[in-house]
Amino acid sequence: MAAWARWCLNHRLTVLLLWVVALFGSVAASVVAGSAYSNVFKIPGTESSTAYERLQKAFPDTAGDVDNVVWRTEHGTVHDPAVRDRMTALLADIAGMPDVGRVVGPYDPEGAAQVSADGHIAFAQVTFVKQQFELDTKDLEHLIERAEEARAPGLRVELGGPAIEAAQEPPAGLAEAVGVVAAGVILFLAFGSLFAMLLPLVSGVFAVGTGIATVILLSHVTDIPETATLLGSLIGLGVGIDYALFIVTRHRNGLKAGLTPEEAAVRALDTSGRAVVFAGGTVCVALLALFTVDITLFDGIAISTTLVVVLSVLASATLLPALLGLLGTRALSRRERREPAAKSAGGTVAPQSEEAGRTAMRWASLVQRRPRVLGLVALAVMAALSFPALSLRLGANDQGNQPTSQTVRQAYDMLAEGFGPGFNGPLLMVAELNGPQDRQALDTLIADVRRTPGVVRVVEAPVPADARGLAAGTRAVQVVPATSPQAEATDKLIDTLRDKTVPAAAKGSTLKVHIGGETAMQKDFAAVVGDRMPGFIALIVGLGALLMLVAFRSLLVPLTAALMNLIAACASFGMLVAIFQWGWGMDLLGLGKEGPIISFLPVIMLPLLFGLSMDYQVFLVSRMHEEWLHTRDNARAVRVGQAGTGRVINSAALIMIFVFSSFVLSGDRGAMMAGLGLAGAVALDAFILRMLLVPAVMHILGRANWWLPAWLDKRLPHLAVDPPERPATATPGTTGDTAEKVLTPSL
Repeated sequence: MAAWARWCLNHRLTVLLLWVVALFGSVAASVVAGSAYSNVFKIPGTESSTAYERLQKAFPDTAGDVDNVVWRTEHGTVHDPAVRDRMTALLADIAGMPDVGRVVGPYDPEGAAQVSADGHIAFAQVTFVKQQFELDTKDLEHLIERAEEARAPGLRVELGGPAIEAAQEPPAGLAEAVGVVAAGVILFLAFGSLFAMLLPLVSGVFAVGTGIATVILLSHVTDIPETATLLGSLIGLGVGIDYALFIVTRHRNGLKAGLTPEEAAVRALDTSGRAVVFAGGTVCVALLALFTVDITLFDGIAISTTLVVVLSVLASATLLPALLGLLGTRALSRRERREPAAKSAGGTVAPQSEEAGRTAMRWASLVQRRPRVLGLVALAVMAALSFPALSLRLGANDQGNQPTSQTVRQAYDMLAEGFGPGFNGPLLMVAELNGPQDRQALDTLIADVRRTPGVVRVVEAPVPADARGLAAGTRAVQVVPATSPQAEATDKLIDTLRDKTVPAAAKGSTLKVHIGGETAMQKDFAAVVGDRMPGFIALIVGLGALLMLVAFRSLLVPLTAALMNLIAACASFGMLVAIFQWGWGMDLLGLGKEGPIISFLPVIMLPLLFGLSMDYQVFLVSRMHEEWLHTRDNARAVRVGQAGTGRVINSAALIMIFVFSSFVLSGDRGAMMAGLGLAGAVALDAFILRMLLVPAVMHILGRANWWLPAWLDKRLPHLAVDPPERPATATPGTTGDTAEKVLTPSL
């Protein structure tokens, strides 16, 4: 790393120019090419995916999103002439808007059933010719404005559906901008220097900007979901700014110790830079484990997030030293630049030595004196926070979970009121007919489903005139449950139809029926995720522990890290369950209505949690390991390592907490859950686990922390996370705490 750092310093302008070209070139290319996201949410081999594929093949013209216009009258019915004329004009205007394929309203013959039993609520279906992420936001905003104009005293008009929901999300980049500003404030308070504050921000923005633009380009050649860019920017900003923070902190300490800017930058890259590369590698390994889940959605997310993390590490190892070389001593504040010169002029003080803060040293000493008591307190806190995770229920969130102020939530509630809770998540039976006998079996099945408890409506969809040739052997039957899409009773109904009702009706025929629809697909997705989760967790924990074993040549250090990562994950999911599933504090935070945890969230969050937790473990233990190699004193190594890294880890954690929390502003419920979950996990990990529980456990274990069987030591490859430095020697007459401070370089 030292030779690499010197090259970047000697060619600083070239490095800076290459990054500028990479950023602006990729952004320009992505703007010209546009995006080609693939948001198909299915799992090959499941019944719901089979139903989806069969339906798409038979009716290819139904590929666009379907949104609803819902209206309600306070007096009279929706058939009153004034209401009818007003809404007919609105629907006619919508039908003429760009990318609208067809509009079916309750005043059309085929939409006669789109009026509630009491006549007060009706809806029209708007079918677009594209998916919502392909639609022009300005056209959707015009549609919303036109619907608002149709409102009148006694007449409510609301809009629902994925396209409308996407159009009302906050502007893209708002969450990221808030996170960057918050990170800047924390960095300025930590460094007291404008230039030092800007270094991690510039590094992070260059990495994330280049990464997200590249992901957009990759969407043209592989399946990338739209949410991948949001998650990529979330994790990229967090790790990118944090990695740069660790290196800049070490560089500033070198300047304070009297090193030249070039020497300080080289040493920072050769010490903290190594830890950054290793930490980034652990995050990438955890993210790449998503490929083992064998779901296309996760493959795209793994590609995008891994790419952004790799670029974050690359920016920290190349762009950052180039910027450090350009800044020189201006990485220090004016006061910090004046102090060494003034003291040196007086001839009384040597160049500044690196010291752990007094508060950090006092806290580390307290943990050393009371490891069992403080360790038990920390463990009890984590156990209490983890308890709600026992009630974790995976499922889908929909527009019924949005805040009541949004039009999509009001439309959802009106449809549930007028047509029943299950109307917002109907099931779809897709039947394959091979002759008259199968047609008779399907009629029998429809009659049996109507008599099934929990079903309120069964309607066979008409075959579109332009699809009769392709759909000759396919029929679609809509089944409306009596309960909401998120209710456990709806899941049981799906099982009943699949396991009992359909087999009984199809017996003696060649009829094949697949139960699909969004609700069934989400149920299947949650089931597959649950089945594959144990192996997935074992893989990322095992790989992370193996990397730690090679790096620190110890059996207990990686085992401790793996256990702490599991504790942090449990506590994080416990917090999510308490907030989003139990509803604690949702009204206060303006997060809408409680519901199950989104089924894909654990698979996305776990590699991020384990990767980020491993980051802090690497930075903490690498400093302890460095001191252990110098002194062979475990108590001192743990104390010095904890004190020397405490401030920078806490600052890094605060940055991540604010960056992740800012994604509450994204408008995407999945991003909200991921952001709050990651923010909570980072807070617990940094302030309780790494600063309390981990050092307490390491004090209790003693010298066993660094034990490795000789036979295993010979067979393991050597990987230096932090190259050993010559131990400093105390000057004559220094003992105790004074000598410890001289021996304590901070990360």
